[in-house]
Amino acid sequence: MVECTDRDALDEVEIRQLLLDHVGHRCCWGSVPARQWNITSTEDFFVYVGSLETFIEERDIVTKKEPYESGEIDGRDKGPVSGVWELDVRSEFPLLFIPKKEVMVKIPHSEVIEKCSDCERHGVKPCPFCNAGQAYGFYKAKQMTRCGTCLGRGLLAHQDGSDTVCGMCNGKGMLPCVACGSRGYVTCNTCTGYGFLLAKSMARVQWKTLTARKVSATRGAASVPEEVFHRAKGVQLCNIQAYQCTPAFFADSYPLNQFSSEVIASRLPVPPSARVISERHIISVVPVTRVTMAHLKQSFSFYIVGYSRDVFIRDYPSKFCWGLCCCFEWMGK
Repeated sequence: MVECTDRDALDEVEIRQLLLDHVGHRCCWGSVPARQWNITSTEDFFVYVGSLETFIEERDIVTKKEPYESGEIDGRDKGPVSGVWELDVRSEFPLLFIPKKEVMVKIPHSEVIEKCSDCERHGVKPCPFCNAGQAYGFYKAKQMTRCGTCLGRGLLAHQDGSDTVCGMCNGKGMLPCVACGSRGYVTCNTCTGYGFLLAKSMARVQWKTLTARKVSATRGAASVPEEVFHRAKGVQLCNIQAYQCTPAFFADSYPLNQFSSEVIASRLPVPPSARVISERHIISVVPVTRVTMAHLKQSFSFYIVGYSRDVFIRDYPSKFCWGLCCCFEWMGK
């Protein structure tokens, strides 16, 4: 394997302090094992982490519609409609390999006036409450509903036997429709009463990074999730940027050459509506220390990962959780 600069060796005091700091941030973990259990063994090894980032630009067309009142439009009579890949968006171009950026750009000369399909260009629709299911022109006006306060009497009865005029319906016993005022129709929400829509084509441009990741770990680190190694701080062995990356070459390490080839082979598929801008291939080596602690017949292991010395524990022996851990973790974010 390729040699790299070793992380400073950890002594027992540093190992125990790292564990105590990690346990101290867990509200339901006891510190007794971290303070009192014996460190029975430590094992140092390296994990190789590889990634292939494919930075792409994707474009597609979406139609945006809005109520049209009046005025001149930018239609085909003003010029030809530009293709989605003919638009100049260089002013919006982001830094390479950002996670994602999206912009909407109007396509010139693509505006069209359309009849509102919801109201058939009438600008109004039958009331969905008092004329539900009726077609335009067949709705009934002046439909009333019984007053729920006086139950249609127009009067309110009292315990002493007297009656007073119902304030809700003013003594009529009936109420107009709350949606349309008993007109029988309501204004169309789609065109806001104008009957027509202005449709224009918009180019949706997205820049994003597709990332394929892979870890080459020894058997001693097989229980550690790969995300832990990807987050850890290591030393880069190669950092290649090109339009299309090829496997890295290490003159003195066939396993690393093979690992690089496997990372490249895991390249994520590019959508048909996108084009590749650039790729970046990185291989890093992450130092790992596996620590085993024991007391009587019990034992557990944990890992110190990377040059930032992150601690990972899967099965800590002293946990006292009452179901509140997730709540405290959420509050701490």
